Amino acid sequence: MFLITYSLLFCLLVQVIFHIYYLIAFSKGNKEHAPPTPASVIVCAHNEEDNLRRLLPLLYEQIHPEFEVIIVDDRSYDGTYDFLLRESERNNKLRIVKVNEKPENFNGKKYALTLGIKAAKYENIVLTDADCTPASRHWLSHMSSQFTEGTQINLGFSYYEERTGFLNTFIRFETLVTAIHYIGRALMNSPYMGVGRNLAYTKSLFISNKGFKGHLDVTGGDDDLFVNEHATGKNTAVTIGPESTVYSIPKNSWKLFFRQKIRHLSVGKRYKSGNKVILGLYSLTHAFFWLFLIVLIGMQIELYVVIGAILLKTLLLYLTFIYACKKLGVKFNFWATLVILDLLFVFYYSIIGLKALFTKRVRWS
Repeated sequence: MFLITYSLLFCLLVQVIFHIYYLIAFSKGNKEHAPPTPASVIVCAHNEEDNLRRLLPLLYEQIHPEFEVIIVDDRSYDGTYDFLLRESERNNKLRIVKVNEKPENFNGKKYALTLGIKAAKYENIVLTDADCTPASRHWLSHMSSQFTEGTQINLGFSYYEERTGFLNTFIRFETLVTAIHYIGRALMNSPYMGVGRNLAYTKSLFISNKGFKGHLDVTGGDDDLFVNEHATGKNTAVTIGPESTVYSIPKNSWKLFFRQKIRHLSVGKRYKSGNKVILGLYSLTHAFFWLFLIVLIGMQIELYVVIGAILLKTLLLYLTFIYACKKLGVKFNFWATLVILDLLFVFYYSIIGLKALFTKRVRWS
């Protein structure tokens, strides 16, 4: 039993180190924003007429001195293109890139995004999705103001709209866990991924590195794999806060949510080795912490160690979420369920992670 106890303490130690690391990251002061730079907002759309009707007015009203909105119509067969044509006549900020067919062995979204970036008038590219909505009229100004000398990538934060039900609660919890990792690491000058719902980088970085070369045929990875390949502590900035957040429509069924996460996690095996080791260490010690804890509780052995471990883990968990939510500018409303969500996350991640690891082909939706 000493082996289980010492193993629990080792997992706890690693988890404590991670939590302290993220507490330090999210305790840092905000970087002062430089003046906004000219920017091209690019959105890839496949049968997204309804979402574009909601999104475009919010993009037009962004308070920004010089920008364009490029919608890449990726082989839509609903009313998207006709709607965009009418919109382009009413607003000269809107430009349309039409994709009628894609090359073989080229992922559809990556091909559409490549065409959109090549068509962009401005050097600084700001990306979001059709089902997203900026939290404020200053979103674009914030996302385009970090491109000072040497900065080529800017990571933003995207949250999900709050709905009723446990699924929505878990989706928002999982989104915060992901953000704590990738934004926390970036705040400590160790970026490893970003999310395409709120991401910016320079056109020259994309072109000089031949875009998505190396994973053109992979479903997913147009955001996190690109950032993983090219982001460094020197060329990457972070923009977070209530005015720079983008909100997205959450999935409304567990099946759709799991399919989405399998797609996201399946590209993680292509991350740089160092990133995989760090993420793997966190995930394994997180899972085994709860496993060893449950074993000791079941055997009613070393209960004073169990109680101490739970108290320390819970304290750090709450502090991390409080600091992260405050810095990200979103509400923290998991007081009653946070520890339960943390435990359930182990089962979720174990199942979805293993499925993603051994999945060779994933569906986009």
